[in-house]
Amino acid sequence: MRGPNPSSNHPTLLLLEKCKTLRILKKVHAHMITTGLILHTYPLGRILLISSTIAFTHALSIFNHIPNPTIFLYNTLISSLANHKSHTHIAFSLYSRVLTHTTLNPNSFTFPSLFKACGSQPWRRHGGALHTHVLKFLEPSPDPFVQAALLNYYAKCGKVGACRYLFNQLRNPDLASWNSILSAYVHNSGDVCEDVSLSLEVLSLFIRMQKSLVKANEVTLVALISACAELGALSQGAWAHVYVLKHNLKLNHILGTALIDMYSKCGCLDLAYQLFDQMPHRDTLCYNAMIGGFAIHGCGHQALDLFKKMTLQGLAPDDVTLIVTMCGCSHVGLVDEGCEVFDSMKEVYGIERKLEHYGCLVDLLGRAGRLREAEERVLNMPMKPNAVLWRSLLGSARVHGNLEIGEVSIKHLIQLEPETSGNYVLLSNMYASVNRWDDVKRVRKLMKDHGVNKLPGSSLVEIGGALHEFLTGDKAHPCSKEIYLKLEEMSKRLHENGHKPSTLEVLFDIEEEEKEDALSYHSERLAIAFALIASHPCAPIRITKNLRVCCDCHTSSKLISKIYEREIIVRDRNRFHHFKEGACSCSDYW
Repeated sequence: MRGPNPSSNHPTLLLLEKCKTLRILKKVHAHMITTGLILHTYPLGRILLISSTIAFTHALSIFNHIPNPTIFLYNTLISSLANHKSHTHIAFSLYSRVLTHTTLNPNSFTFPSLFKACGSQPWRRHGGALHTHVLKFLEPSPDPFVQAALLNYYAKCGKVGACRYLFNQLRNPDLASWNSILSAYVHNSGDVCEDVSLSLEVLSLFIRMQKSLVKANEVTLVALISACAELGALSQGAWAHVYVLKHNLKLNHILGTALIDMYSKCGCLDLAYQLFDQMPHRDTLCYNAMIGGFAIHGCGHQALDLFKKMTLQGLAPDDVTLIVTMCGCSHVGLVDEGCEVFDSMKEVYGIERKLEHYGCLVDLLGRAGRLREAEERVLNMPMKPNAVLWRSLLGSARVHGNLEIGEVSIKHLIQLEPETSGNYVLLSNMYASVNRWDDVKRVRKLMKDHGVNKLPGSSLVEIGGALHEFLTGDKAHPCSKEIYLKLEEMSKRLHENGHKPSTLEVLFDIEEEEKEDALSYHSERLAIAFALIASHPCAPIRITKNLRVCCDCHTSSKLISKIYEREIIVRDRNRFHHFKEGACSCSDYW
């Protein structure tokens, strides 16, 4: 290369920037050769970059004719090619040439684009090796851009622990780094309990971000609002909505969809639909969020109507659209309509059926009592049924008292998920409902043999913008004494109003009176008691529970809503229950 480099406003370089076709690019290239401009590093880097976007084969041809390419030129071409999925393999091939070069080493500009490419398959498995190269070539420590790229890579891989470790190494995280760590926590939660802890950490990190004076953008708010949705934290979610408006952030369809999902999952379906109706641009994801909102609130007819409206407007549904629509049908017993959606998937919409779609179909048929048909679907589906399908069938068998299908389901579940407590509890409750106590003991022994402990019930309730968590039998709350006094009052008033506790689902071998006490200390009952003490007497009580609401808590919540004249909104792991004036929105079809 010859120096010094021409400036970026050189007439030929300005002409190069305007190239749109290979024919014109070749003319400019020829001119650069005849004038000697091609011998300078900067112009050479520009033509490599621009030609890679027009015709990458031409860019490779230019590169292969360079006698001794510098690391700058390697980085230029690697960066451009790595950003195109179809050319990623060439970018890695060029990187391999750098590694085998006798005098060149990768530098801080080599890695960010490669880590970005490793964020998606099939290149994800190469990220770990790249990380070791960073440690080898960029000692003592990589610069912030490489650290941010590493953080983003591990976030996309779902490795939250690695993400947090890398994030903690950053002295002054920039906006991209904050967004990466927040997104990692939001998108990579595992089981139900982990969802809560990870979502709470998002709220905690956002507070730290504000204190660091880094200004949030739309990506940040999507992560924050998504965490509020998982927690059912309406006050925090509404605050985030106000933040968007106050700071003039763009309410694009992604942010709008997150808000619709948040209001739906916080029990404010009217607000969700109001926002959906005001959206200037509604894409498939936006419709999915609203249809899903209708579904979890048990508004199956509205979910189905919105699905039909979406298709009439020419928007193509995706596999998620069909899942949430079928779920909506399932929650209100629209069996024929749900089956019609399932049957139309491939023929009408060209969408291949997945396990999730079969799971919705089995749930749809099972809830309606068509257990044999549901079992046949499971046994004859083209792929191997997973635990979710067998658990859905087991749950339906419990509701309809079909021990035969329940026992078949549990055998498969023990093979697939021997350590999941909910499977054993469902079967045990089935046996208890028909007074087969020897079989209840057998299930308990099976749990013990597999080292399985029952997952504790956990409920979140929001009071005055603060989230309070209760576990079953919890006495750790500062107001524990007042809560248990309130529970005694509630139990007394429930008895006075004719409530007879349903103790069949209590797993433990204890006396009837003790079973009634055990039911009184369920996590949602503790949350309701605290809310009755601490919240405004006219405010709805909003509870998010990690497990399915048990039959006794469902019955007692209906009665409590009437006795105390309070609306109680409970989101369990399956759906919403709106308790008001002694009735539930699910009409006991759950």
